[in-house]
Amino acid sequence: MDTPTTRILLADDHALVRQGLRLIIDAEPDLTVVAEAADGAEAVERASEEEIDLAILDIAMPRMTGIQAAREISRRAPGIRILILSMYDNEQYFFEALKAGASGYVLKSVADRDLLEACRAAVRGEPFLYPGAVAALIRDYLQRNRQGEAMPDNILTPREEEIVKLIAEGNSSKEIAETLVISVKTVDRHRANILQKLGMRDRIELTKYAIRAGLVEP
Repeated sequence: MDTPTTRILLADDHALVRQGLRLIIDAEPDLTVVAEAADGAEAVERASEEEIDLAILDIAMPRMTGIQAAREISRRAPGIRILILSMYDNEQYFFEALKAGASGYVLKSVADRDLLEACRAAVRGEPFLYPGAVAALIRDYLQRNRQGEAMPDNILTPREEEIVKLIAEGNSSKEIAETLVISVKTVDRHRANILQKLGMRDRIELTKYAIRAGLVEP
């Protein structure tokens, strides 16, 4: 009896990285890349169009980050398993990935070693965590347990996150309005609300926040 093949969507804005990962994945009889995407928005589109079992999303992509794409794919197609690929051994990114619906977080530096195991774990419905992430998870659990607190939800709405990302990437209000098909006045209102929510004053502070939150690359 043949083992069913896991159909994979691979999203990374670097074609060479996609090519390298595809070689690793397609060499396995039970895994096959059936779709590729160069940014988060395209990944969401491909996940809607294709028969996909597993989406592998780079954390830092243009238009929409891997975390934003994971959130949208989880909402539209909860049956698709998601892995986040990242260059960053960063606790905040890791927790954001889990909250967005990812079942694993794989560091690019060891992807050749960990990616196949992570794919198979995700398909089995099991989480895949690299050793540093396990330590972070335990630390976080113990701290929350001591304080009797739950993790807070995101401060910003998905639309506000989109706008922060576009501001941090250097877009003007007019360019953001055109990208999101909204009025300049609506962009400015969102910007004012975001600054107030985050207690920030200007684009520089928003850009620093966007980097910490994994919305843009440093």
